[in-house]
Amino acid sequence: MKKQTLLYTLFILAFNCANKKKEAPITRTYVEESHSYAKPNEAVIKHLDLDIVVDFETEVITGTASYAIENYEASEIVLDSKFLDIIRTEVDGRPNKFELGSFDEQLGQALRIPISKDTKQVTVHYKTTDKTEALQWLSPQQTADKKHPFLFTQGQAILTRSWIPIQDSPQIRITYDAKVVVPKELMAVMSAENPKQKTVDGVYNFEMKQPISPYLIALAIGDLEYKAVSNRTGVYAEKSMVDKAQAEFIDMEKMVVAAENLYGDYDWDQFDVIVLPPSFPFGGMENPRLTFATPTVIAGDKSLTSLIAHELAHSWSGNLVTNATWNDFWLNEGFTVYFEIRIMEALYGKDRANMIALIGRQDLEEEVEGFKDEPEMTKLKLDLSNKNPDDGMNSIAYDKGYLFLRTLEEKVGRDTFDAFLKNYFKTNAFSTVTTESFIDYLNSNLLEPNGITFNTEEWIYQPGIPDNQSIIVSNKFENAEKTLQYYLDTKAVDVSKTQDWTTQEWVHFIRNFPETVTTDDLLRLDNAFDFTNATNSHIAMVWYEQAINHDYHGNDVDQKIEDFLIRVGRRWYVSTLFKAFKKADKAEKALAIYEQSRPNYHSVTVNTIDVLLGYDKE
Repeated sequence: MKKQTLLYTLFILAFNCANKKKEAPITRTYVEESHSYAKPNEAVIKHLDLDIVVDFETEVITGTASYAIENYEASEIVLDSKFLDIIRTEVDGRPNKFELGSFDEQLGQALRIPISKDTKQVTVHYKTTDKTEALQWLSPQQTADKKHPFLFTQGQAILTRSWIPIQDSPQIRITYDAKVVVPKELMAVMSAENPKQKTVDGVYNFEMKQPISPYLIALAIGDLEYKAVSNRTGVYAEKSMVDKAQAEFIDMEKMVVAAENLYGDYDWDQFDVIVLPPSFPFGGMENPRLTFATPTVIAGDKSLTSLIAHELAHSWSGNLVTNATWNDFWLNEGFTVYFEIRIMEALYGKDRANMIALIGRQDLEEEVEGFKDEPEMTKLKLDLSNKNPDDGMNSIAYDKGYLFLRTLEEKVGRDTFDAFLKNYFKTNAFSTVTTESFIDYLNSNLLEPNGITFNTEEWIYQPGIPDNQSIIVSNKFENAEKTLQYYLDTKAVDVSKTQDWTTQEWVHFIRNFPETVTTDDLLRLDNAFDFTNATNSHIAMVWYEQAINHDYHGNDVDQKIEDFLIRVGRRWYVSTLFKAFKKADKAEKALAIYEQSRPNYHSVTVNTIDVLLGYDKE
């Protein structure tokens, strides 16, 4: 009997071992990512505890990044790091060794930390350096009030790794807590729950409960004040700017309501905007709960607030449902432009929405022409291997993506398309999507159930713009063109014809100057409308571009252009003007201005203009 029991036990053990070997492998939920060293299918971060001290005198952030991890019995966890001083690491609270891989100019270094299959937490002690790309330290003179220094971060696309060692891929979503210590006269705010007033001791604690991609972790520090617009919207800015910002963005709550009416609840609790100093490289950055915005959007008449609608729309397309890789970037921006224009239509009417869309269509035409030698860059789904993901952040993703969705809407009908999009955001909330998974969702939930044939593959995987594109028209733009022609033909300017024009009409008017326009014509228009001294940054930018294109030098415009380029760091604006200089064979003048303006720009803008002008960093 004992012998039989022993044999039976051995049989059961052998059977279990054999079956254990046959168990299904761990499900690999993350796709291959060319812009991150992380191996999330082996070990992935899930929550960050950040504890940092910000020193404005040395311009260094020092602290720790501690991660709760999900571990698939891995022998190491790999983080991304760039231009960071890694001091030491810990695993489950115990000191541990680490290894930094070879340096790559775009990706930085792999930070490899050995772990065991039971490891639950890793901690990195580190400092930023003077090469850290995400940070811009500003002197008091570079701020609006000129009294205190300022700091802001810019993480998109792969710069968060330069101020926090992290798995810097958009498909990796984490929650985070942070303790940030700053000089007591300053306020710190993040893409998280934020204070409304300064603390006494300069210590700030933050919590982001919803999982976000690393590029959306953001920090700003300055002499800030807060003013509410509604119980869930408001603005942060320096004292001299906060009232202007509140007045300019007074429709924020209406925008949130309009967005919710379209595509479902706003899932981030609070929607605030911080107006940063003018060196901020983008129009806006959709950091959850706290959009970062350029002061160039403050025109005094709410005419440029489509940017706020755009960043709000990202709360669904981008923040809630995120591109899995930077090759899929159009899923963030094409959807967001579509959503932005729908918000603007709901609040301000179809005429204004169509004008915004048509300006984007013009930008797209110029972008396609600019890529005539690289047609593959005009595809929606890109292959950015061995390239900076910033290379794909252009009008193709934004405006071709929008045009694809607008064309699709016209094909299936607005009500059907709205129901589809609302369900898409709800189904994929707090997750990431590849282009291929979107196409599968589109086919299964919109095209096939409705018996609709659409050239999706051509739109996404082929260069250029398909023939079945939506045609955007604007009667107001046609009137602007006729008015311009009248002024040029009669050599007379009747300002009563333009007194009710929007920013979009003025931009279209200026953009449509013919090649034959003379400097006398430009002077006449400038004297009538004072374009050279325009306080609206978009109007000023397109006017300065035309002044460069047509060799116009009236009304001290050359000095105004130089002042604009030194003061404003918004990449779109400055790259447009430097391109114009280059096209007009005025590269020497452009480089002279750039020598002065470069120290005021964020690294995102610097990297673009360095390449554009062939700037010698040495």
